[in-house]
Amino acid sequence: MVEIVDRPIELDPLIEWARQDSDGAVVTFLGTVRDFAEGRAVVGMEYSCYTELALKELQALEAEVSRRWPVGRIALVHRVGPMTLGEVSVAIVVASPHRAEAFDACRYAIDTLKQTVPIWKKEHFQEEPSAWVRGVAGKPVQDISGEQD
Repeated sequence: MVEIVDRPIELDPLIEWARQDSDGAVVTFLGTVRDFAEGRAVVGMEYSCYTELALKELQALEAEVSRRWPVGRIALVHRVGPMTLGEVSVAIVVASPHRAEAFDACRYAIDTLKQTVPIWKKEHFQEEPSAWVRGVAGKPVQDISGEQD
């Protein structure tokens, strides 16, 4: 299951969809809006994407994870639009017969999503202009906007 939504992400329905009797593990990842980034106080953020291409990349990622690990169902859901502190921006659920594969697949899914899916975020700072940023798994987020609010 892959989705891009403009409403709050609810984790429980994703878990219920993913979980099957053959699965001994269900691993979840939630990316949330935090209050601090790159040494600056954050008051909110918004995500934007090229929906058609983002969905295609999410589907390709879902297929790749299924090929690489013996997993059951996978849910990849990303939210777009404005968000406040603490809200969920991305949810990944991986169900598998065994926990090691579920953890590995989930970590790979979020790291790869951050690298390949055309979704952009704009962080709104408390005392500085907002900035569009991009992130690459394991690397610091970079300001790519050069713009001022």
